[in-house]
Amino acid sequence: MIAALNAWWNRVFAVLGRVSMYRLALLSVGALAAIAFLLSLAGLAGPSWDEILATLAVLLVVCTVVDAASQRLLKLPWRIESSLITAGILLFVLRPSVTVLGLTGIAIAGAAASVSKYVLAWRGRHVFNPAAVGATVLTLISATSGVAELGYSSWWVGSPLFGPVVLLLGVVLVWRTEKLRVIVLFWVVAIAVGVVAVAQQYAQQGVPVDVWTLVVQQLWASPVLFLGAFMLSEPLTLPPRRWQQMIVAVVVGVLVGWAPLFGTFPVGLGQERAVLVGNLIAFAFAVRAAVRLVFEGRAQLTPTVRALTFRASRGFTFAAGQFLELDVPHKHPDARGTRREFSIVSAPEDLPTVRIAFRDGGGPQSSFKKALAAVEPGRALAVTGVWGDFVLPRHSRAPLLMVAAGIGVTPFISHLRHLTQIGEHRDVVVVYVARDAAELAFRDDLEQAGVSVIVFTRDEPTGMPGNWFWAQGARLDAHTLRRAVPDIGERHAYASGPAALLADLAPTLQQARSITTDAFSGY
Repeated sequence: MIAALNAWWNRVFAVLGRVSMYRLALLSVGALAAIAFLLSLAGLAGPSWDEILATLAVLLVVCTVVDAASQRLLKLPWRIESSLITAGILLFVLRPSVTVLGLTGIAIAGAAASVSKYVLAWRGRHVFNPAAVGATVLTLISATSGVAELGYSSWWVGSPLFGPVVLLLGVVLVWRTEKLRVIVLFWVVAIAVGVVAVAQQYAQQGVPVDVWTLVVQQLWASPVLFLGAFMLSEPLTLPPRRWQQMIVAVVVGVLVGWAPLFGTFPVGLGQERAVLVGNLIAFAFAVRAAVRLVFEGRAQLTPTVRALTFRASRGFTFAAGQFLELDVPHKHPDARGTRREFSIVSAPEDLPTVRIAFRDGGGPQSSFKKALAAVEPGRALAVTGVWGDFVLPRHSRAPLLMVAAGIGVTPFISHLRHLTQIGEHRDVVVVYVARDAAELAFRDDLEQAGVSVIVFTRDEPTGMPGNWFWAQGARLDAHTLRRAVPDIGERHAYASGPAALLADLAPTLQQARSITTDAFSGY
């Protein structure tokens, strides 16, 4: 059962991975806005259709103009998707209006959100969720000035009419960003704390409490679903490790459900302000992650695999097996955008040298690949963050299985280089799948590591060391993996490769002592 679910999970991820997370976020917010407009025409949504249109128009103009001006001033590439996503989120957080004062407040929120990306930033990475900043600024201005007509955050998206749609779109989005477990944890904590808080209030007033009714209200008639899926899940404001992300999810969930007041100040600490608190915690975890890498050169490792070498600035750190997100600005980006994730091939001990690799198999190329191929030595590229839990277990005696398909070998090279350089010897078996022997990349690193390597290629590699074994041209699937590694039940399994292949291997991988996967869908 678990193996079947894991296989299904990877197959869905393979489909979602064809669209960048930023483009998918834009499409999701756009779909929600279109649904909201249709419901308003039927008189079913809270705001009227003209309020929605006026608010969205002001937000689009202000966010786009402020972003464009800031990016030009700072000599940064213009990111229209970022502007549109920010405007779309604010549409559902703020109170829509058609009045002059109301639209003025909305413009203030949009401007504050966009400016925060550049003012409240560290090493090119914004610290706070922009929409949360914009909504907070407007709410504080309205509360302290006494001009309530300017507006405030209303979270009108927290409605039973939108709940199922937000849940569906939100699950798709966080599935693509691989944050489903983190956001589900937030949803559970926020709803549970909210139910307890409301039940206590009812009890104090002598009102009968129906727990199930409160759960339904917290789920469908609160901003919890939207806040988690579209704001808390933002990759740039989450810490790098899953356990750190879980801490942020729990803290924000408690604050959203509890929504405490402090002293006599008229604004409570809840909803978007809770997101800002979570962003601060995440920043403390990831303060040194975002830097620039100076491109030094490229090398053709196999007919379809290229390696890129960079020199990192001071302060760049990572753990073996983690990945970075590289930003390569270029004109007319396709659906995958200007940012891409790469496993780091080099070991932490190789710093300041940083290496990544990618597959370039010919045929139609994405706009990102074309731009990356045109990068000249000496050019600095931004790394927007380092993430990932594809790291080795701390116990050095635990036997390991590393299953690598094609370019999926890259995080394992980082692992093995790290172990070699610190002089740590582990019982490791590498299963390496490639189309043919010529596509086996990083052979020198694998041989130097001295681990057992089982090769699945159509033709037999030449010059194999004594601890390398060719699988006689067999195709890797669950059955052949079990036959090649009969002691898999004693090993901690790590698998990196196309999501579809990992789905096929799931029945056997599930027999390992533990399993950690690093699925990708290519670009």
